[in-house]
Amino acid sequence: MLVSVDFSKCNKDGLCVLECPARILEMQDNGPFAIEGAEDICIQCGHCVAICPEAAISLDFLSPDDCMEVDQNLHLPADHVEHFLKSRRSIRTYKKKPVPVDLLEKALSIASYAPTGSNRQSVRWLVIHDQKDVHAIGSHVIDWMRFVINEHPDIASNFNMPKLVGAWEEGIDRICRDAPHLIFAYALKENTSGKADCDTALAYLELTLPSLGLGSCWAGYATAAANQWPPLTAFLKLEDDHLIHGAVMAGYPKFAYKRIPTRNKADIVYLK
Repeated sequence: MLVSVDFSKCNKDGLCVLECPARILEMQDNGPFAIEGAEDICIQCGHCVAICPEAAISLDFLSPDDCMEVDQNLHLPADHVEHFLKSRRSIRTYKKKPVPVDLLEKALSIASYAPTGSNRQSVRWLVIHDQKDVHAIGSHVIDWMRFVINEHPDIASNFNMPKLVGAWEEGIDRICRDAPHLIFAYALKENTSGKADCDTALAYLELTLPSLGLGSCWAGYATAAANQWPPLTAFLKLEDDHLIHGAVMAGYPKFAYKRIPTRNKADIVYLK
């Protein structure tokens, strides 16, 4: 049975019915019941279990005991949230110190709570932990850029590729910034929300890393090359039915920022 209700606990407030995205619950005299065919419609989001104040409802894959309790004491006040988000910086200079695997996995486990389309939870992570492999990926990206420079010089110029290749040849890595690690987010090609899911998960990851003493920066060149340069795709051993949607460099920041730069005022339009 998909939905189980402890009617001795249920206060019939109807919150589970109101909050179910798929509308698979309806309120009857005794309390909530699953509609016919609910098993085929449920997106397994767990909203009904999460919203019930009495822990009266369970799903065949999720019970209240499986869930972490929301701790109101841990909610950040608005000024703390504002300061945290404004002070986050993209990190491009890293300590030559590898991040333990368990710490990266902790960050990724948190980032995996990012919302996904229809709760597909389809984001997959490819972690490049060995710095030698990170450098090899940078080399593949440079090879791709050399190809673009020869075949599509206008495009290469627009993306500053000649200068990036020149810097690489002088021993300056502006592709992966000598980062100790790279993390790719990818999903099935057939997943229509794959890009949005991966982008959101990467944003969660970037906001999680500072709390663990780590920093990150989007690796846009590596992302582009991974999907366009067959030698790099082969190096990453990516399945043919998957597509990389984003990547970040990650590691311990070498320096600490002291100030928050200003940004343009939000460009807001109201529909009238």
